[in-house]
Amino acid sequence: MVNGMLAVDGAELYYEVLGTGPALLMISGAGGDAGYYSAVAEDLADAFTVITYDRRGNSRSTGRDGMPTTLDEQAADARAVVAELAGDRALVFGSSAGAIIGLTLAARHPEVMAGLIAHEPPAVNVLPDGDPARSFFPELAAVHAQGGGPAAGRHFAQGVRGEGAYRWPDDVWKRFLGNQDHLFTAEWPALAAFLPDDQALRSAPFPIVLGAGSEDRGAYYARPSIEIARRIDAPWAEFPGIHMEYLRAPAPFAAAIRALATLLHWQATVSPPA
Repeated sequence: MVNGMLAVDGAELYYEVLGTGPALLMISGAGGDAGYYSAVAEDLADAFTVITYDRRGNSRSTGRDGMPTTLDEQAADARAVVAELAGDRALVFGSSAGAIIGLTLAARHPEVMAGLIAHEPPAVNVLPDGDPARSFFPELAAVHAQGGGPAAGRHFAQGVRGEGAYRWPDDVWKRFLGNQDHLFTAEWPALAAFLPDDQALRSAPFPIVLGAGSEDRGAYYARPSIEIARRIDAPWAEFPGIHMEYLRAPAPFAAAIRALATLLHWQATVSPPA
């Protein structure tokens, strides 16, 4: 495994690269830590060059300046990682907020993508008006305003199926605790306002797959994936397990990514963009 720091506009991003084969960039969700995917990356390293990074302002990366972080900025960071570490083009996997960033990257910088797997983007604004899930972001913002990062983090975890039933890696957990206030102050407004660019995604010159876990049916962070797939006429896939199955049971989760990423790579090789 090779690691290092990559300079981007206003920050330095900690990254890890493991394996050989087609480049696969994995974008983390809330907490933005590359360590979420460490075990999955090890399983995939025989077939893919897996690239992970701590998103700006999180964990070992810099860029925490107290200002809101936009999704365009997050997408530009991901684009820079692909340009520097993947030879300008990569398959992309994103989960949760990482899936929202992946969808933004696909709409803003399609030239760097060979395919996108978007797992459980909590894009609640695509759900019908009046759907209770649409209160998720303002509710968490209110909890943070009243009780700070720890209170908001606890409330967040209570609404995610399976959390508390398994142990996070100690180093990832420690870094996540230090990222909570950044999540609910700098990142939350942009995530709360996200709406996918249906036209850009529908016309993307690469395959896009949406998906959610088999144990997350009906959850606020799973249902939007079905609606986005419908809106952009993309396939939808069921993954094993829960929202963070890549931490609870990385081997079956990696197997699901392997199958989809292999298919997307084959499609990109057979029908490369013009």
